[in-house]
Amino acid sequence: MNLGTVLGAAAQDQQRKQSNAPEAPVPNAPTPQLAPPLSSVGGPITPGAGTRPPAASSSTTTVVPPPPAAADQSAPQPAEQPASAEPQNQADQTEGQAPASGQEDLGRLVIRVNYVQVPTIVKDSKGREVAGLTWRDFAVFENGQRQNLAFFSVSPQPLAIAYVIDQSLPSNIMVKVNDSLGAIQGSLSPSDSAAVFSYANGAKEWTGFTGGQSARLPAVLALTKAAGSDAMVPINSGPIGGGCSIMQNGWCVDPNVQQGGSTGNPSFITIPKQIHTLNDAILGAARQLSVLPKERRRIIYVISDGKEYGSKATWKEVVRYLQTNNIAVYGTLVGSSAEWGVGFLDRLHLPFTMYENVLYKYTVATGGDLDAETGANGIQASYQKIASEARNQYTLGYYSHESVFDTRFRTVEVRVNRPNLTIIAKRGYYPSGQDYR
Repeated sequence: MNLGTVLGAAAQDQQRKQSNAPEAPVPNAPTPQLAPPLSSVGGPITPGAGTRPPAASSSTTTVVPPPPAAADQSAPQPAEQPASAEPQNQADQTEGQAPASGQEDLGRLVIRVNYVQVPTIVKDSKGREVAGLTWRDFAVFENGQRQNLAFFSVSPQPLAIAYVIDQSLPSNIMVKVNDSLGAIQGSLSPSDSAAVFSYANGAKEWTGFTGGQSARLPAVLALTKAAGSDAMVPINSGPIGGGCSIMQNGWCVDPNVQQGGSTGNPSFITIPKQIHTLNDAILGAARQLSVLPKERRRIIYVISDGKEYGSKATWKEVVRYLQTNNIAVYGTLVGSSAEWGVGFLDRLHLPFTMYENVLYKYTVATGGDLDAETGANGIQASYQKIASEARNQYTLGYYSHESVFDTRFRTVEVRVNRPNLTIIAKRGYYPSGQDYR
C-alpha cells in the first residue's frame, strides 16, 4: 500500500466524523431598535412644531373625560384620542385676511407720524461743551409752538462723515492741510464710516463710505494731497498788462492775454476768475449721505477757506437738500478766512463778486460748527475736536404737530433754561417722505 492510498483513507475518515457531529447554532442578528418619538425630546423648541406650546402640538394627546352616569356603559369608550387639529387663534391670522363675521380685527395698527430729531450742542461763554443737562432743561419750538419731548439721549452715536477737501487753496496753506490729513483717521472710531471728496475746478469723489479704521482711508487721503494755487498780481492795464508784448506768428505767447474774446483787447485784459466749486462738492457728498441708515449721524466735514464761485448748484438748493435729509455741515476754516478780523470781513458779500466765505452759512443753517485754525498743529487738533463734538451731543426728539402733507419749511428753535449758554442746533427742516413711518 502506497502513501497516497493511506492519506486518502485518512481524509475520508475525517470527513465521516465531521458529518456525524452536531451542527453549531448560528447566532441571530441583533433586533432593530426603533428611534424614540419626537414628542419625547425636551427643551423649549418642539421638533416639527417650532416654539409653540406643547399643548398645541399635534404629537400630544388629549384625555377624554368619562361619559355621564345616565349614558350606556356597555359601549366601549376610548381612553384617549389624538388631538385632531390645532386650535385656531384669532390673533394668529395673517395680515390682510378679513376676520370672520362677528369677530374683532386684532391685526397690526399702522399710524403715520412725523418724528423729528434735533441733535444739539450746548457751550458756555468760553466755548466749552456743557454736560450734565437733563430733558427738563430743554424746550423745543417748531414754528413758534412748543413741542413735547418724546426722546432724549446723551449717548454718542456713530458717524457717517464725508470729508470735503479744498484743493484750490494757496500753496502755502495747502502744504499745512496736506501735512494734517494723516491725523483724520485718529479722530474716528471703529463704528464710524467715512468718504473722501475734493474740489477745485469741479468736485471729485475719491472713495465711497468705508470703515473709519480701514486701511483704505489713509491711502485715499494720501492721494488727495495737491499743490494748491499760486496767487498772482492782477494787472490788466499799463505797459506790462495792457497788451501782448511778445508775439509769435501773430499770436501771443501767453494765451491768457490773447487779444479778442473774453480775455480783452489791446488796451485792456480781462483777468480770469478763480473757480471754487464748494456748492457742488457739498451737494455730491450729501447725495451719498442721504441713502445711509438713519441710525448714523450724517456729517459733512469741509476743510476749506470757504470761497465759492463757479458751482452749478446754488447755495439755497444745497441747503434745502441738507435740511431735508438731516445732514449737518462742520468744518475747519483755514487760510485768510481763519485770521482774526479778516475772517469776519470775508463773511460780507458784494454783489456780482465771489463769495469769500460761504462755509459759515452752511454750518449755521444745518446745526454744525466751525473751527478756525491757521497753523498745522491747530488743523490737526481740530479734526479730533470737531468729530468728538459731532458724536457727543444731546439728542432731542419730538412728534411734529404739523400735517404730514405740509411740505413747507418748518423752523426749529431749541432753548435751555440756563443763562449765558450758546445753543447750536439746526434752524429748521423740510419734511421728507422718509420721515413718515
